[in-house]
Amino acid sequence: MTTHGPAASSTRIEADLLGEVRIDNRQYWGINTARALENFPITSKKVGHYHQFVDALSYIKQAAATVNAAQGLIPADVAEAINAACARIRTREFDDQFTVGTIQGGAGTSTNMNANEVIANVALEELGLPKGSYEVVDPHNHVNCCQSTNDVYPSAIKIALLFMLDDLSAALRHTADAFAAKAEQFADVLKLGRTQLQDAVPMTLGQEFGTYAVMIRNDDAVLAAARKLLTELNIGGTAIGTGINTPAGYAPAMITELNRLTGLELSDSANLVEATQDVGGFVQLSGVMKRIAVKISKICNDLRLLSSGPRAGLGEINLPAVQAGSSIMPGKVNPVIPEMVNQVAFEIVGHDVTISMAAEAGQLQLNAFEPIIAHLLFEEIRHLQRAMVVFTDRCITGITANAETLREEVWRSVSIVTALSPALGYATATRVAQQALAEKRTVGEIILEEHLLDKDALASALAPEHLIHPWTPRTAPFRTTARTPDEDPA
Repeated sequence: MTTHGPAASSTRIEADLLGEVRIDNRQYWGINTARALENFPITSKKVGHYHQFVDALSYIKQAAATVNAAQGLIPADVAEAINAACARIRTREFDDQFTVGTIQGGAGTSTNMNANEVIANVALEELGLPKGSYEVVDPHNHVNCCQSTNDVYPSAIKIALLFMLDDLSAALRHTADAFAAKAEQFADVLKLGRTQLQDAVPMTLGQEFGTYAVMIRNDDAVLAAARKLLTELNIGGTAIGTGINTPAGYAPAMITELNRLTGLELSDSANLVEATQDVGGFVQLSGVMKRIAVKISKICNDLRLLSSGPRAGLGEINLPAVQAGSSIMPGKVNPVIPEMVNQVAFEIVGHDVTISMAAEAGQLQLNAFEPIIAHLLFEEIRHLQRAMVVFTDRCITGITANAETLREEVWRSVSIVTALSPALGYATATRVAQQALAEKRTVGEIILEEHLLDKDALASALAPEHLIHPWTPRTAPFRTTARTPDEDPA
């Protein structure tokens, strides 16, 4: 309803079961949103902060208007106005009207009603009518026809996540491609591998960076599998999944229309009662996000360690300098980009605990804690997607290698004796390694001095291509017949 008299142009009065509320007439939202704003001033992150979520809500309301009009449940002109309103909402014109905080009680009712009210008033504007003329387009009877928060809200979350995961997946592929390019660039850079932070056997820096590319691509594949669980919706189940207040065939008709509008491959659940209370798809996605976060964080730990120094650390690689590192130590540069990614990863791991608790706390036919699940999933996907883009563009692509330092470390290391074990035997190789350490000499010096291998055999055994690739005894790259040494090839 609208007010009359002097205040009519600036405010309107809306009523619900609790009473009346005066609404600023510049706002497209109504009384339910107003009460939610009073009840849930918890987070600055509003529903409109996540445009994919706003889009998802608008798609559901648009699909419902089309299906309901076809069933004769709402007037055709009202359905047309709702369709036009939803299309306008996806232009980002009304994001600021989706003003309810994402953390809220009521299992998402405030979000659903916020959407209903905004869409109703935009539809009224399309019809040339003032806001609040709900006798023509009503948030409940028209925009929310054949729906409940309990099927709209989780379905909208899933659709929003599907949109957001497209961006995250693209960012992961961007990062994997950057590591693969570095792997090719560093393909001939010999270095020491390490296990338990101790010298291990040689490898190439290209192999090390190529591993990171594979790790991230594997995670992207796992993310795609988790994504499929989000395509099954409970739309049409209404309050608890029984489909009360919907006509026969409503659920599949909604899926058909949503697929047409979104371009997604959605499906309706075989058991809407189960789907309305089960948040397993969100738990699965949270677990996959944690897996990705843990592995990305490990990679960042490696990069920070490999670039440590530059004088008193490993100093194997150089990360791009992007900002001054200290307010007191001149010239200091810190690995701030990997540090940022680490912190996003820590956030995601913590979110997984909260999401698990929220999923477990659901009772009987509904999980009332989907708002915190949605809030955290939206936040972590957005943060990780942005972090991966920054990580790739401002760190990975600019990494350089200290190739000479790396090669010298290989030849100084006693670990290369591992490559000689098939010829020397484990016991002799162990003795040579211990002697080299004790006398601060190279393995090559001792082997040639004791005539354990001749110069050519030693050089062949320690050739980079033999150090970093498998070989078989029948094609061993050296022979064990000793000759008088001339000079240590190392």
